[in-house]
Amino acid sequence: MLTPEEGRTAVRLARSAIENAVDGERMVLPDPPEVFRDKRGVFVTIKRQGQLRGCIGLPYPVKPLGDAIVEAAASAALEDPRFPPVSRSELGDLDLEVTVLTLPRTLDCPPQERPDHVEVGKHGLIVSGLGRGGLLLPQVPTEYGWSSREFLDQTCVKAGLPPGCWKRADVAVQTFEGQIFEEKAV
Repeated sequence: MLTPEEGRTAVRLARSAIENAVDGERMVLPDPPEVFRDKRGVFVTIKRQGQLRGCIGLPYPVKPLGDAIVEAAASAALEDPRFPPVSRSELGDLDLEVTVLTLPRTLDCPPQERPDHVEVGKHGLIVSGLGRGGLLLPQVPTEYGWSSREFLDQTCVKAGLPPGCWKRADVAVQTFEGQIFEEKAV
């Protein structure tokens, strides 16, 4: 778990990485605090005037947290295929969320029992199978008022699979938790 101060540092790091990326520069971390050297999964969400503007991350702990934040922030700003790249004129209007993830855990139960093991507001989901995969962060179902079944269905849709695919034994469902740090536009 990150402390509130470390969370503020994480969001400031993401904002700096976005500003550097928009300017065409790659940000290098000089000597990050210890917690930012541990490998962690992370997502960076960018919103503008309450609307999603970009969201990309690394669901698995493949890089030190500081490097993962920089990469996810730059990618969310410039490479989210759903949106045009963030422009310099938008930088002052961006709200940021940095979600630091726990290690995903496979639901080890019969598929029909999966909704009983998903806690809306606590868990994020990863659905993978049939050559596809998709992820939704823990905050998403609460924003939309979804039940655990709706959350599972929507994660299937995010993966490009039909709703209800989570009922199949050949489709894996993983849960994870996220610690969310936010900063409104400066």
